[in-house]
Amino acid sequence: MISPGLRRRDALAFAGRGAAVAIAACLFPQEAWATTADAQTALAALGSGAPQPGKVTIGAPEIAENGNTVPIVIDVESPMTDANYVKTILVVADGNPLPGVARFDLSPINGRAHVEFRIRLAQTENITAVALMSDGSKWSATKNIKVTIGGCGG
Repeated sequence: MISPGLRRRDALAFAGRGAAVAIAACLFPQEAWATTADAQTALAALGSGAPQPGKVTIGAPEIAENGNTVPIVIDVESPMTDANYVKTILVVADGNPLPGVARFDLSPINGRAHVEFRIRLAQTENITAVALMSDGSKWSATKNIKVTIGGCGG
């Protein structure tokens, strides 16, 4: 039921103005590519101290022929016991509009520090995964993934 104070003509004019604003936003998009510094800022959210290389493995294709769905597998060497387990895995991509791609909070109940997901990459960029352990140590790995345009490898 339409409110007695709202006329159909007013509702259509309001909807038309909203559509015009949406179209204008699409015509003039703002580039929002994160820099390496933005990625480092996102990684700093896990606390102080630089992560050490090791214990983290990133499984991803060297060349992604379709940047819309790039499969990523992350494994962290950990016994996943109450005394020693992976608390958090943070994944950043230095070329995405927002560098923080994914965050996984784990516990010993998981049994294994293994995650699989897909991300969208618009360009060739570095993927960095950092694992925060229960003892406060941080471990990391970085992988460069080349994204080809139109499926042409190389």
